[in-house]
Amino acid sequence: MTKPVGRPTKYKPEYCEQAYNYALLGVTDTQLSEFFGISEATLNTWKHEHPEFLESLKEGKAGADCKVAKSLYQRALGYEHPEDKIFPGNSEDGPLIVPTIKHYPPDTTAAIFWLKNRQSGKWRDKTETEHTGNVKIVATQEDEAL
Repeated sequence: MTKPVGRPTKYKPEYCEQAYNYALLGVTDTQLSEFFGISEATLNTWKHEHPEFLESLKEGKAGADCKVAKSLYQRALGYEHPEDKIFPGNSEDGPLIVPTIKHYPPDTTAAIFWLKNRQSGKWRDKTETEHTGNVKIVATQEDEAL
């Protein structure tokens, strides 16, 4: 029977849930490796050797990306939500609370960002123009004077 070579792993099965939760918060692999007290190389080894760990990270990152995409989409279209306006009242009744609807207009920057990423062929800034034919260089009088 051969003994394992190298240092024993610090990996524990409960790290899957921790990795998932931290990935939901949008942490990078560098931040995650710092949290676990390991190098990024070790984090990559864990991803390779423990498929459940890698899957937890993927699911957490996908969840975070979905939340951001939803927020960007809402911002691009405009949205509204209930809000309470609070006004000073008198000493007997306390403050006056008035339920209202807060409106946010569409944000053009968010809309442009969304369209440039989702339909880059139609909405990108850079356009490509193809020139066909011959180019003829004509000398002017100013060119001849030089």
